[in-house]
Amino acid sequence: MTEPQDAIIRELQKYTTCDVSDALCKLKYRNGGFLSGLTMWSPQRQDGPTKIVGPAYIVKYVLLDDPAPKHPSHYIDTVPKGAVVFVSCPPKTPNAVYGGLMSTRAVASGAVGSVIDGRFRDLQEQRELKYPIFARDVGTAPPAELLKVSAVNVPVKLQTDEQNMEIRPGDYLVADINGVVVLPVELAEQALPLMQKQVEADDKMAVAIKEGMSFTEASKKFR
Repeated sequence: MTEPQDAIIRELQKYTTCDVSDALCKLKYRNGGFLSGLTMWSPQRQDGPTKIVGPAYIVKYVLLDDPAPKHPSHYIDTVPKGAVVFVSCPPKTPNAVYGGLMSTRAVASGAVGSVIDGRFRDLQEQRELKYPIFARDVGTAPPAELLKVSAVNVPVKLQTDEQNMEIRPGDYLVADINGVVVLPVELAEQALPLMQKQVEADDKMAVAIKEGMSFTEASKKFR
């Protein structure tokens, strides 16, 4: 990663996904960058302080009969240090598209976590690795009978009918107990000061509300 990327990641680590979404809403970015349906499975199920921040390294699975050729090498061997692996597959795929050995290699490469827009497997292995996994669900069968990897580091759409969200290579992915947010790389420098301002205002509001001020009054005073 470049030094500017490192600096942005260091700043983003101070904030929750909710803080990031609040800033993106102020910038009129749809849904505050929230990627619906993706929740924490490892190292714990929706519990604990785990948070990952990093640029997206994207893997695109397609159906076997898709005309796109199969990617010539295994994607997991070219994951950059500090990246968040984002795996996309066709909606409602019953097979898992990511497993324990993938995380073992990702850890060795220095990845900070993986986000699976579909199913993954080997949950116990993931937890033994203490490797962060965010996904739609778990599964048991591998993907080869249904799918192939067609591309790496290409833009993909979130596989849901709830939203029209795109994830691009290098966009920042932030994930914690609240969910997963995509922060477009070109909005990062605008969003960070908004996060700081919002958090400072909310902290002041919380103190005032605990001391008896109404939410409405505190909101008017500090926001």
